[in-house]
Amino acid sequence: MYSFEPTEEQHMLVDTVGKYASHDLRTISREAEESRELPKKLIGKGWELGLLQASIPESFGGFGERSAVTGVLAVEELAFGDLAGALAVMTPSLFALPVLLSGSEDQKKEYLPKIIEGDWQPYTAAFIENAFDFDANDLRTTAVLDGGEYVLNGEKACVPFAKEAEAILIYARCDGRTQGFIVPRSAAGLSVGDERERLMGLNALPLYRVKLENVKIPAAHRLGGAAGHAFEPVLASMRLASASAALGVARAAFEYSRDYAREREAFGVKIAQKQAVAFMLAEMRTEIEAMRLLVWQAAWKLDQEKEDAFNEAYLASTGAADMVMMVTDRAVQILGGHGYIREHPVEMWLRNGRGFAMLTGLAMI
Repeated sequence: MYSFEPTEEQHMLVDTVGKYASHDLRTISREAEESRELPKKLIGKGWELGLLQASIPESFGGFGERSAVTGVLAVEELAFGDLAGALAVMTPSLFALPVLLSGSEDQKKEYLPKIIEGDWQPYTAAFIENAFDFDANDLRTTAVLDGGEYVLNGEKACVPFAKEAEAILIYARCDGRTQGFIVPRSAAGLSVGDERERLMGLNALPLYRVKLENVKIPAAHRLGGAAGHAFEPVLASMRLASASAALGVARAAFEYSRDYAREREAFGVKIAQKQAVAFMLAEMRTEIEAMRLLVWQAAWKLDQEKEDAFNEAYLASTGAADMVMMVTDRAVQILGGHGYIREHPVEMWLRNGRGFAMLTGLAMI
């Protein structure tokens, strides 16, 4: 048997991240959503918590070792405050963690210290493609070896901070499998759309389309070197990050609607005492707790390199996407007419929750 009781260090981390999420991210979330801009100072404060730095060994500029369990704990707390802010703080992880997991020694030495040692920098990754049949293991973006270079062609969607990125980790189909390629922002043939993506939610997070037209990069820029890398651990880390973020959004919606139901009266009775509302709240809480255990178990198995860890991560991500939609929708219902207006945040959480079914790849743990 194994225990999911967090260690003392994990308790301290959750407490610290939770305070930042509640006092900083949650406070600015509505204003950032309306203005479509996150304050750089806010992102910097989140970066100073050291979540990514704690996942990188000292030999590469960090001060810890990667733990998927610790990662899911931290991501849930961040997303509890605000999803867009959480994803912004974690954007450099999209580049750094795949390099840590799958990069060659030369790639780790070149990129990890420059990302870790200093202020937040917009290193990012391009994974999602704008296709109804988007398949992580059958990408339309291609990479073909030509002499000593790879030639990349394709189009990516929802790439965070692409306009100001130092470098972008591009995922493409190469020799029949998904591989990562490190592409400098200045590479010839790489272009970023002038307009930001317009989505139902996540309006505060700057997301862009990226086109690649015969972009040539040295063969050494293939993640892992000439032999490439296994993609499954990277994809599992993406899926667990998405699932834990969904937990954070769902918990925020549940707690807000629960507290509202305790205060709101209808016909002289608190609506929390109404059987229909009480049953909805009970089911919301049950689904959150059940999904959290599945996410923790998948993260533990990933840390222990269990054979079924990748399957568990897939189940966690799909289950969490369904769960967050149910919870946020019911939160809107519990608030009644108030749930549909912007005076309350539940409508924003519902819009953000809808995206988890399609936005895997915007976070990593």
